[in-house]
Amino acid sequence: MDVIIRRPTLPRSRRAQRRGYQAAVLLTVAGLAPITGLHLYAGNRVRSPADVPYQDVTMVLGAGVHGDRPSDLLARRLDVALGLYRAGKTRVILVSGDGGGNRYDETGVMRRYLADRGIPQHRIVSDESGFSTWESCVRAKHVYGIDRVIVVTQSFHLRRALGLCRAAGISAYGVPDESFTWGHIGPTVYGTGREMLAAIKATGQIVVKPDPRARDPRNDEIRRALSD
Repeated sequence: MDVIIRRPTLPRSRRAQRRGYQAAVLLTVAGLAPITGLHLYAGNRVRSPADVPYQDVTMVLGAGVHGDRPSDLLARRLDVALGLYRAGKTRVILVSGDGGGNRYDETGVMRRYLADRGIPQHRIVSDESGFSTWESCVRAKHVYGIDRVIVVTQSFHLRRALGLCRAAGISAYGVPDESFTWGHIGPTVYGTGREMLAAIKATGQIVVKPDPRARDPRNDEIRRALSD
């Protein structure tokens, strides 16, 4: 028996073509609206290392590790934080990520990377339950008592992080790592594309303000590090 394969037919009428075009435009606008809104919500808070105002605390967001080494993306974030500390722009670095023990100790790797490059151990604080950008921000506020912070991440991620910090009640400036933009096109394109989907989730988090998965009591490590 012969199998007949039917090819999809294109819209024949101008009305159908117009409706198809309008639908495509609406889908594009709907896809871009959340990330555009986050950019506006974050405001003019992205600064260079030289221009960012001094803040007591800088928060570095986690980005994956390879064994006992940070990924290239994460290492560059940590290098930006190192520069801020050495320039006197901050006194304490909060590393926030998944501190899941021996299997995936993101915060432990971040901490060792900074300490090996001269940051005193008592100036590094680890949040081992920063499982997402939102959780890192809300825990920085409610667990570690941070009201003002410098956030360090890649440029394609930064405004979402700033918007989520604002929603969590933190006044934040952001200093991006720009090296990935030009030096690593593949990860940059992937990260930028991923942000469109992440922005939809972030918009919901800003509205709903869900509790973080780990609900820890108040932690005074930041206060002690600043008073040391």
